[in-house]
Amino acid sequence: MRGSDPDAALYWLARMLEGGEDPLFIARRLVRMASEDIGAADPLSLLLTTAAKDAYDFLGSPEGELALAQAVVHMASAPKSNAVYMAYKAARRAAKETGSLTPPAHILNAPTKLMKSLGYGDGYAYDHDVEGGVSGQNYFPDGIERRRFYEPKPVGAEAKVRERLEAWGKVRKDGK
Repeated sequence: MRGSDPDAALYWLARMLEGGEDPLFIARRLVRMASEDIGAADPLSLLLTTAAKDAYDFLGSPEGELALAQAVVHMASAPKSNAVYMAYKAARRAAKETGSLTPPAHILNAPTKLMKSLGYGDGYAYDHDVEGGVSGQNYFPDGIERRRFYEPKPVGAEAKVRERLEAWGKVRKDGK
C-alpha cells in the first residue's frame, strides 16, 4: 500500500489470508496504516479501515474479507502523508521535555476574584468574534515559544489543510 500499487497490495492481502493470518490482525494493521502512512492526505482512509474491521467482525469469512480488500485498494490508491504521524511524535517529545505546564493564563476561565486578579482570562480573544474566525493567539503554555509540529504536505485533502494553515500563519509557505 505504501508503494501505491493496489494490485500488489491485494496480492499480499490474499497471501496473508490464504496463509492463515488472523483477518482482525490485518484489519488492525490497516487502521494503523491509515493513520501513519496516509493520514490527513485522505482522512476517509481511517473511517474506511475501521468500517472494514467492523464489517469483517459482522460478516466473518469469507464475506468480510471483501471489506478488507476494499480498504486495501482504497489505501493503495490514496495520496500518502505521514505529516500527522511525524507531528505527533514531535509534540510528544516536546511534552516530555516541558513537563506539566499550565495553559496560558489568557485562555483560563476566571470564575473567582482571585483567578481574575491572577490574570486569568486577560486578553482572551474569542475566535468566533474575530474576522476569519482565527485570533492568532498563542495557545502554548506561558514561557514556551510557539512551536510548529505539523507541516501538512501538498497532497490530497492535506493540500487544503495546508492552504488554510498558511492563510492563518500557522504554517510557513516555504514549508519550513
